[in-house]
Amino acid sequence: MPKAKNAVASKARRKRIIKKAKGFWGSRGNVLTVVKHAVDKAEQYAYRDRRAKKRTFRALWIMRINAAARLNDTTYSRLVDAMNKKSIEIDRKTLAEIAVKDPAAFSQIVKAAFE
Repeated sequence: MPKAKNAVASKARRKRIIKKAKGFWGSRGNVLTVVKHAVDKAEQYAYRDRRAKKRTFRALWIMRINAAARLNDTTYSRLVDAMNKKSIEIDRKTLAEIAVKDPAAFSQIVKAAFE
């Protein structure tokens, strides 16, 4: 009796892995053993960078707020401290957006924090 190899399942498994490598260059996109390693590494980077992205954006927001705060004769840390003392609760993402899009409104927030 011939050995059953379940070609349907094994082909589906290969196809699923190769589909994840769509757009990879050269043998990284079509040679199964190379594709497995490339896809594993890509998934590791994706997992890591989903977390790193949050840190990167927070740093960007802080830089933007600090730049706008310095235009209003203060610093980021002094502004955040003053806002906390006055119980002005605006998250960094929103504050950075205001600083970039509407400097006049940002100036009003700074004045309100230091009154």
